Amino acid sequence: MTVHDMRLEHTIEISASAQALYDMVADVARMGEWSPENIGGTWVDGALGRVGDRFDGRNRIGDYEWTVTCEVTAAEPGEVFEWVAGAGVDGGPFVRWTYRFAGAEDGSTVVTETYDVEVLPPALASRTPDQLEQRKAQVSVAMQATLAALKEAAEAS
Repeated sequence: MTVHDMRLEHTIEISASAQALYDMVADVARMGEWSPENIGGTWVDGALGRVGDRFDGRNRIGDYEWTVTCEVTAAEPGEVFEWVAGAGVDGGPFVRWTYRFAGAEDGSTVVTETYDVEVLPPALASRTPDQLEQRKAQVSVAMQATLAALKEAAEAS
């Protein structure tokens, strides 16, 4: 359930198979190659990316860096990869990230990335409505940049 209208969805068509794109996104260590905010992730306790597996996602905005524990909530190869951020944290999880892959007959794939704040994380809880709107705009720009970079990397392969 979205709070404070903090939900975004962006879509892009990429000339690559749904499976290839799923494999790229589900390799959380590589997310830093495409995202302007995420700098990668590390699986916890030998996890492999199945539902219930956890990873530590590392993020950076300017000089501010943080790590958040995430838990995979959907892992259907070639179809959807999803996780919640803030798993196991008091009051969390906070944000649900979803990547959906819809393959087309021509071999391309429509990728949809969704950001959905379910509970305001502690770092946003004291923000004003204007500050929340600024954060939402910042995330929107980052999502579009991530999808564009994913497209460039996938189509260069």
